[in-house]
Amino acid sequence: MWGSFEETEPRVILNQPTDSQCAVEFAVERLQFEPDDRQAEVLRSAAKRGILNCTRQWGKSTVAAAKAVHRLYTRKGCLVLVASPSERQSAELVRKVAGMLAKLGIRARGDGDNPISLVLPSGSRIVGLPGRDGTVRGFSNVSLLLIDEAAQVEDRMFRALCPMLAVSDGDLWLMSTPYGKRGFFYENWVHGGPDWMRVHVPATECPRIGAHFLEEQRRAVGDLWFRQEYMGEFVDNGAGIFGRDLVEAALDEDVETLTFSR
Repeated sequence: MWGSFEETEPRVILNQPTDSQCAVEFAVERLQFEPDDRQAEVLRSAAKRGILNCTRQWGKSTVAAAKAVHRLYTRKGCLVLVASPSERQSAELVRKVAGMLAKLGIRARGDGDNPISLVLPSGSRIVGLPGRDGTVRGFSNVSLLLIDEAAQVEDRMFRALCPMLAVSDGDLWLMSTPYGKRGFFYENWVHGGPDWMRVHVPATECPRIGAHFLEEQRRAVGDLWFRQEYMGEFVDNGAGIFGRDLVEAALDEDVETLTFSR
């Protein structure tokens, strides 16, 4: 699916970066990717857990691809996994990785086992997964797990993926716009605790999106959808009788649970 592997000629790669080299410098000088300030913050971060709650068209998958390429290129024999709601979406992110590897002088080949995969000469590889939990099991020792459009990935898929990070103590990054107050993306954003690095970029703070376009979209899609897709707000989807905020406000952790015996 991804073609054959070869080094381009006659290019010679010099000054190969180490794992500690700044990923921002690597992205700019080697991948010809000029990140904005918030994207640079993500690339620079060494956080083990990260959440990108950013507007549509901010470049979530591009910055994730750059982060993946840096990991693949600087750690011999590592495994990066890409999950998303569908196989097609996973393939798009892996395709971005293939394009960046080409800028390093590397043409990608598959690993021989997975239809969406790339292998480097060092043995490092990236695999794109379908959106079904029953078909993703079996991977282990994962160095980096990227979940794209995470708000629309099922919780059972998330539960199937997380154990793959156990032995390697691998990194986990979630990228998405919100999709209601539900699921692991929302729960980790709101209740995940201090272990998560949270990056929120509304469209009004993205230098590549104009004010005229945003006003046009607000009129076209409606206020609630606009707040969700472009402003990164978790809005109720209307499926429940009571809003999520109202339910959470009514909970009291100090109330003891009563048990009854027969």
